[in-house]
Amino acid sequence: MAQRRPVRVSTPEGGQIAQTQITQTKTPQRVVLITGPSGAGRSTAINALEDLGYEVIDNLPMSILPRLLEGEGLSRPLALGLDVRNRDFSVNGLIEVIDDLSRDPGCEAEVLYLDCAPEVLIRRYSETRRRHPLAPAETVTDGVAREVDLLVPIRTRADILIDTSEMTPHQLRDEIERWFAEGREAEMALSVHSFSYKRGMPRGVDMVFDVRFLANPYWDAALRGLNGTDARVQDYVQNDPRFAAFFDKVLELTLLLLPAYKEEGKKHLSIAFGCTGGQHRSVTLAEILSKALAEHNWPVSIRHRELERRQGGN
Repeated sequence: MAQRRPVRVSTPEGGQIAQTQITQTKTPQRVVLITGPSGAGRSTAINALEDLGYEVIDNLPMSILPRLLEGEGLSRPLALGLDVRNRDFSVNGLIEVIDDLSRDPGCEAEVLYLDCAPEVLIRRYSETRRRHPLAPAETVTDGVAREVDLLVPIRTRADILIDTSEMTPHQLRDEIERWFAEGREAEMALSVHSFSYKRGMPRGVDMVFDVRFLANPYWDAALRGLNGTDARVQDYVQNDPRFAAFFDKVLELTLLLLPAYKEEGKKHLSIAFGCTGGQHRSVTLAEILSKALAEHNWPVSIRHRELERRQGGN
């Protein structure tokens, strides 16, 4: 069996009673919202979903979406491409759409966010000589920075996050098929987060571990400016005599619970590690646990909230 790797990537009330009864008895409509910065591979992902049998609509105005989902559900799953080129696109508008769909018992909605390193996006635009939609009269670098910053709130709401920075279009298609192919055993979307307690816990997290008891690399001047994705920081944290026993128990507990959650029908599970600044210890644990889970053949998405905020300029 092929070994998995963390995807770097590392969920209306009211109306008449009769209407409510109909909604509850029909099969929920699966809806995949595909978004991310321009140049990250959204078109490739949409084409792959269409080949998998999805009803695909790209650049749909968000104001039309509620009407699209009214009435009888489609006979096949629906994939919607949404990005800054949409006529009425707004971050708040898309977040409202996500919230509405998550509350609708007639929908089974997922947000697929295709991410990519800014320098790779710039290179891809340079190769195609296209203008960036957010900087038609400026440099591609300006447009990429502006869009990455704009989409930070959407990125944090993603159910599945795939970093395409080092992927070929063929590899991305394979990744899309792994997550969304109908007829296969459904994958449970698993994400591992790091965060700072100063900013509060992430929304919708299922399991949380406080790692502020571990030795803090912040107090080492040579490590202060680094983060937990760096091997030197990880070595420092792992050298704490309490680390090994703690991590072994966390991994054991996680591996015990994941099959049970999957059997119960859970589609998304998020595990979070928190520390003081969300830069060193929590990032280290998220990285190491994600790698260990991938080695046990679980598909994993890694999310570092505070690092993402800094990259987005927030």
